[in-house]
Amino acid sequence: MKNVPLSSSMVILDRSGEKDVKPILYAFALEELLCRAIGKVAPPILHIWRHPRAFVMGLRDSRLPESAKANDWLVGQGFETAVRNSGGAAVPLDLGVVNVSLLLPKEAGDMEHRKDFDLMVALIRDVLSSTTDRIDQGEIMGSFCPGEFDLSVGGRKFCGIAQRRQQTALSVQAFIIVEGAGEQKAQLARGFYERAAGSASVTDYPLVAPGSMASLSESLQMPLTAERFTTNLLEVMEARGLPIQKPEDIAGYPSEAKIHEMAELLKQRYAIKR
Repeated sequence: MKNVPLSSSMVILDRSGEKDVKPILYAFALEELLCRAIGKVAPPILHIWRHPRAFVMGLRDSRLPESAKANDWLVGQGFETAVRNSGGAAVPLDLGVVNVSLLLPKEAGDMEHRKDFDLMVALIRDVLSSTTDRIDQGEIMGSFCPGEFDLSVGGRKFCGIAQRRQQTALSVQAFIIVEGAGEQKAQLARGFYERAAGSASVTDYPLVAPGSMASLSESLQMPLTAERFTTNLLEVMEARGLPIQKPEDIAGYPSEAKIHEMAELLKQRYAIKR
């Protein structure tokens, strides 16, 4: 990976093929605990995971006047919902979306976040380099979870990146819409905001527009699957000599009980006010 200066001590935690469906906050709780161990006993980690049907809100989304009503609407459609503790706005997830997180040590006083976003952008471009050279970076107006580090093809966003920084570690989190209909996800996000906004100003939430989102498969007009993307990612990482490790082989990996305890804590701490 000539463009991605990742630590040689990094290990890969691939949970993308897990058969048992974990609660949506499980992944965020796991990363919260791993980041507490990174720099002490745990190595840097690349975490890959998916979820079959969830809608993850940002903190600002959860504070919209009618967010509880919008949350109930989502739950009524069979979506598991949660509020994450990292940056960014709402993101719908399904098995066509690959979530990739870089869990990295952070030096005391390091406030420069752009380099960490740049690292994730370079990694995704590396993984897709044999597939396309048409990836653009920059905010896509009208997309959900918009930001400066949006990744797009032909003006339609397929990836957003958020970050959470702790005292001694950080996580850079990307959602990558590999397959499926991007417009369906945009419609779901739009429906959420239409119900959640209430009396809020239009500057308080994203105005999700038709035509702003697409999966990589749609934009590239090729049958790219989440499994194929993950395989490409693993091949790129293994070519760098970075090993895939089982949880029990990763130093500092938390117990199932600790992960579920943290997930419950996050659920309570960031619960939507009713």
